[in-house]
Parts: sequence; C-alpha cells; structure tokens
Amino acid sequence: MIFEKNVEIKVRDGAVLRANVFRPEGDAPVPVLMTHGPYGKDAHFEDAFKPQWDELKRLYPGIDTDGSSGHYLRWEVADPERWIPLGYAIVVVDSRGAGESPGKLQVWSPQEVDDYHDCIEWAGTQSWCSGKVGLLGISYYAMNQWQVAATRPSHLAAICPWEGAADFYRDVSHHGGIFGNHFLQIWYPKQILSVQNGNGQSNYIDRDTGKMMTGRPLTPDELTVNRVDIIDQFRQHPFVDDWYEARTSKLSQIEVPVLSAGNWGGMGLHLRGNIYGFLGTGSQQKWLQMHGGTHWESFYLPQYVELQKRFFDRFLKGQENGWEEQPPLILEVRHPGEKFVTRYEHEWPLARTEWTAMYLDASSKGLSDSPRPQEAGSSYEAPGAGVEFVSEPFSMETEFTGPLSAALWVQTDAQDMDLFVTIRAYDPQGKEVLFRGATDPAVPIAQGWLRASHRKTIPELSSAGRPHHEHRMIEPVPSNEPFRVEVEIWPTCIVLPAGYRISVRIDAQDFEREGATGPRKGSGPFLHTDPTDRPLERFRGRNTILTGGRFDSHLMLPRIAATRKT
Repeated sequence: MIFEKNVEIKVRDGAVLRANVFRPEGDAPVPVLMTHGPYGKDAHFEDAFKPQWDELKRLYPGIDTDGSSGHYLRWEVADPERWIPLGYAIVVVDSRGAGESPGKLQVWSPQEVDDYHDCIEWAGTQSWCSGKVGLLGISYYAMNQWQVAATRPSHLAAICPWEGAADFYRDVSHHGGIFGNHFLQIWYPKQILSVQNGNGQSNYIDRDTGKMMTGRPLTPDELTVNRVDIIDQFRQHPFVDDWYEARTSKLSQIEVPVLSAGNWGGMGLHLRGNIYGFLGTGSQQKWLQMHGGTHWESFYLPQYVELQKRFFDRFLKGQENGWEEQPPLILEVRHPGEKFVTRYEHEWPLARTEWTAMYLDASSKGLSDSPRPQEAGSSYEAPGAGVEFVSEPFSMETEFTGPLSAALWVQTDAQDMDLFVTIRAYDPQGKEVLFRGATDPAVPIAQGWLRASHRKTIPELSSAGRPHHEHRMIEPVPSNEPFRVEVEIWPTCIVLPAGYRISVRIDAQDFEREGATGPRKGSGPFLHTDPTDRPLERFRGRNTILTGGRFDSHLMLPRIAATRKT
C-alpha cells in the first residue's frame, strides 16, 4: 500500500489540518473510509491504551498477525492493513488543535464539524478517490459522524457510527439531568489533553518517526489559551440550551445510508445514542446492529469487519451483495451466561411487544403484575443506598427487549431528589445475572437516571417505555408531599429462563454492588459525583418511594412473547 504521512488539508477558513492517507498501489480510484478527531492519528493503540490492547489481544490473538502486522492500529480507528486489500483508502485526520494539526482545540464544536465536512469534500475530489467517502470509527469517531452527516457533504455516501452517542445532553453530559462528571474528568486529560497540538510533555511517540506526535511544543500558557475546556462548558450549561443544540446532530437531516452499531452493555455513554440515532435519522436506508462485549473488541473482530465491509461494498462500491435483503435490525439477543443469539427484526420497539407494568410494593419489597390496594412507603437516606423491589420467579421463559421506564410516586424532605434506577436479574439460586459491559466487567440489565426537578416531559416526543424529558428549567420539588416522576431507563435486551427473577433498585447515588473485589459503583467510569452539581445542602434528606392504592408506582417493561413454558 501507499502511506502518505501528514498530508495537508486546507479548510474553509484557511486553517491546515494534517492527515495520514493509506491507499492501494496503482492509479485506480477507490472509495475512502475516514475518521476525524482529537485522539492523535500517530498514537499506536498499544502505546495509548495498553490495558485495552492486552484485552483485545486476549480476545483476538490474531489482531496483529492474522492479515495485519498491527503497526498502523490506532485506538477506535479501522486497521489500514485489513482494509487496503479490500479496495479502500483510509484517511485519518487530526482534528484542529490535536496531534499534528495546529489551532484551537474545541471538541465536539460546530467548528470541528465544519472542518470535518471540508475534509470529506477534500477526500472526495482526490485523484485516488472514487468520489465516495464513508465514515467508520468507534466512540468519538462515531459521535461526530452523526454531527457531520447532518451537514450533507456532497461526497459523503454512507456512515457507520460504532458505539457512538447522539444526544450530547442526555447521552453524554447529563443523565436524566444529573451531571456525569467522573468519566469526563478521566477522559479529557488522558485522551484529549495528552495529544493536544503543542503538548511537549506528551507521553506518546510516533512509532514511524521516533519523534513526538504533537507538533511544535507550546508553553503551558499557550496550550491553555489554545483550547476550550469541555468540562467547564458542561458545568456552565446544566440545561438543554442553544449551546447543546449546536452540538447535537439534526438527525432528520441525515440522508445517506446508516449502519448504527450499539452495545447492550454501553450504559452511561453509547447505548442510547445508537438506538435513537438510528430511529431519528432521516435516511431511508438504515440498519441497527446491537451486540455485547467490550467497547472496542467487536469493531476489530473478523465477523464484524465483514459486516462493515458488506455495508460499505454496497453503498460505496455499488455491489449487489444482498445487503438490503436483510431486515433493518440485527440483534444479538442476550441470555444468561454471556450467551448471544443473533436475531433479525423489522422495527423498534418490536411490533409484538407486550407492554407490561410490574408494580412496586413497599410493604413486601416485591414486584407484581397487579397493584396492591394498601398504600405503603419505603424510605432511605440521601445520599446513600436505597431500596430494591424483587419479583416472584417467572413461570416461563421471559424476554424483555426494548425501551423501559419507571413511573414512581416519591416524597422527600430535601430540596431536590436524584433517582438512580437499576434493573437487575437473579437466577434461582439468587446469583445476579451480569454481563461484560462496554467499559465494566460486570454490568446489570439496565440503568436509568432522573433529577426530580427535571421531571417535566415532552408528551409529543414520549412513547411507551420512553419518557422524553425537557431538561430546560427547574420544576420545584414539593416538600414532604407526594409527586409523580417518570424515569427513562436505557434500552435493554434479556431472555430470562423460568425460575429467574427481575428487580428494580432505586438509590440516591450511583448504584453500588458488593463484589469479590469490593464495592463497585455504577457502570464503569460513568459516575455522578460533582459537588457543584450535587451539593449536600440541596440533596441531603429522607427520600420515600410510595406504592399501592393511589400510588401506582411501576416498571413499564417491553415483554416479548415467551418461547416455552416450564
């Protein structure tokens, strides 16, 4: 293959970005697969993410021997050595202010989207390009696909956002209105500032040159001036406003074919966006693929590379390969024991969904199919662990696949109330059903969050199992008086055998589980611990879940017809 390093791309305001271009030998034009972002195009996967690299090597030992040396592998980017022989060019661009591209670093900004648009148009006019550009990448490299595709670059032909959020408020910064600070405070210095253009203290060395991969060193003051701190911006914007609107994709404006690939265990960042990005896109040709496992492994495993290839062969090369004959949903249905069974479906939610309410009972801590006539309450101190409601064993195999929610009657003597809702499942011996998550080795079935003062919903955007909250203003919480909230719980998929139970746990802080290695909170790094967002003087108090009688507190579950009885 031909490898061109630091190819210059001039964008509309005259700034110059730098890209690595990998393409087949010869003069025949080929379609392009592009990524554009701030992670450093010259930071090798192993150097930048050693623990994740070791896990990938364990899961796929042939990642750097089976058809590839692995020399050009980058975090969350397609491997050129696997794609060039398939007749594609790979273009990896350092976004403005990152790696070898000088300028002001502004992640997820309108400026970055404009730059990405211009890079796509540049690639589409090169002599070695067929005129068609596709987008392929994980996480950040998926999230900005939603953004740029809505600007409709003329050479963009298809996108494949792999595990990438779509709504920057609800998916990324504020879960149910609660600031998810912990992940951002780890991610921003490690993955963004470490490769900022001009960072002379970067730990990453370009394996091709043996030199630093962040350009000419700048002083600390110059580095600070040359970036916009995204965490500060998130704190300054606690509600959905014009700032968020400018950073959230206008999904309906996307017209190109879409393959959206999400992770059932991606709670806290990428699960919700892949499903609702798929639903919201205006494209008439779109597919949703849902899988399990870690955040990065599926992207590189041979069966998923083949899926990506079939998609792009159809829409970038025009091959009649039968892609469009498959239904629009490709679901890896979860079963206990890390078992996944691929099943094809035609719509989301599934047409045969039986919306099933399971009612909470504070007196017995149970979940049942019918509400109890007696009113009861279960209280807990905030912040702190809450209360769990557990069903009776299912009499037959039971599947829940789709969106879900909790309608709860609550009461508090605090000024506000944060609800952390966790859906769990247990086998007949009482052992919890867990799965390897995107960023956590043991995730529950589903999670949801809501700040009670953000309880206002938009009815016309809400649907069964999916309340859509406005998040534009505070709705005061009544003191020591019952009020009703609806909590959006991120979508799930699970088939539970007969004898298994399901539960809902409600806490006043990130869910915590006692395990072999000590307490575990939340799902991976997606915690909500910012003292400016959750000051004790506002949230400390006694919270109560009210059930029975006029308090119809319940889960709304997407039950799918059982396949067999006991």
